[in-house]
Amino acid sequence: MSAKRHYWTLVICAALILAVTMGLRNALGLFVSPLNTSTGLGIVSISFALAVGQFVWGAAQPIFGALADRAGSVRIIVFGATLLALGLAVTPFVHSSFGLILFLGVVSAAGAGGGSFSILMGAAAQRLPAERRAFASGFINAGGSFGQFVFAPLAQALISAFGWITALLTLAASALLTIPLALPLRDKHSGGPTVHIGGISLSEQTLLAFKDRSYWCLHAGFFTCGFHIAFLVTHLPGEVALCGLPASVSAASLALIGLANIGGSLGVGWLAQKYRMKMLLVWVYGIRAVAIACYLMAPRTALTFYVFAVVLGLSWLATVPPTAGLVGKLFGTRYLATLFGLTLLSHQIGGFFGAWLGGMAVAASGNYDWMWYADIALATAAALVNLPIREAQPNLAAAAA
Repeated sequence: MSAKRHYWTLVICAALILAVTMGLRNALGLFVSPLNTSTGLGIVSISFALAVGQFVWGAAQPIFGALADRAGSVRIIVFGATLLALGLAVTPFVHSSFGLILFLGVVSAAGAGGGSFSILMGAAAQRLPAERRAFASGFINAGGSFGQFVFAPLAQALISAFGWITALLTLAASALLTIPLALPLRDKHSGGPTVHIGGISLSEQTLLAFKDRSYWCLHAGFFTCGFHIAFLVTHLPGEVALCGLPASVSAASLALIGLANIGGSLGVGWLAQKYRMKMLLVWVYGIRAVAIACYLMAPRTALTFYVFAVVLGLSWLATVPPTAGLVGKLFGTRYLATLFGLTLLSHQIGGFFGAWLGGMAVAASGNYDWMWYADIALATAAALVNLPIREAQPNLAAAAA
């Protein structure tokens, strides 16, 4: 296989795997109301199960990333697909908080983690030359957004036409599509050498990373990113309902976020080849803070939600390519799946609080106002915390190399 054909086969399959796993995860907010009506467990219990899922999805990635670094990506993706399908398929038949936490919050979330960012971007980075990695990360990341664009309206259409149980079983079956898509990741051909520190062990590399202030700055920024995204994918349908608008506005808004982030991810992936990645992160987080502030001042109409979704979508997961790129730039690609997986764990710790506290806020006050204010403060803090990261200008780094 030619190097060019290999490149596109690899990134397209990785992007499609992420489209399925992320698309399924980000459509789960549409099931909060049907689950509450069917089980009577209450929004706090359901939000907590989804919050556990946010954490488990993040915790699974460094674990699966380390296994993928040792045993290869394909086995991990196949195992993850099986768990994801099982967790979603069993969820409609549980009627207790414990069962919901186990299957929706642990089993399905861990399975989604087996076919997500750290494994896919780590596999791509180890097989591609350095000059193609930033755009490849953006392209793979865009796959996750495409999945949200497809699965959010699909899930809502299935719920409306056949009921939420049939809809969730259909999504469970869709998870198995990632298995054949993983096969090209067996190919060890690379368009260039893998960059890593020769002879260093995983534990030594991880210890070095945690001694680096820049690595901690990436963790702090990603924590706030997770808070923001988990709050929105879990509770945006609830916010829409509080405004007296139909569920179709929720599904369309989530789809628009995914569609807009395709452009955001590809654009940031391209810009990361020319500009400092830390400054891209500063701008992305800053845009979020401004967008939320503008939303709070706008009338609550369907058009407002659609415009808000597009603006948010441009920055939604656009943080992923520069964050992954900076981890690879600082520490090499040999253990990228593990080190980037650890940043995703911080992302999902933030996600846990975003999903859980959203449910607590609406149960206590009847609205999400304080969550929006917290989101603005955290997005602003994330923009500032990325400024101290050490990173040379791309042209200077290339000259040094």
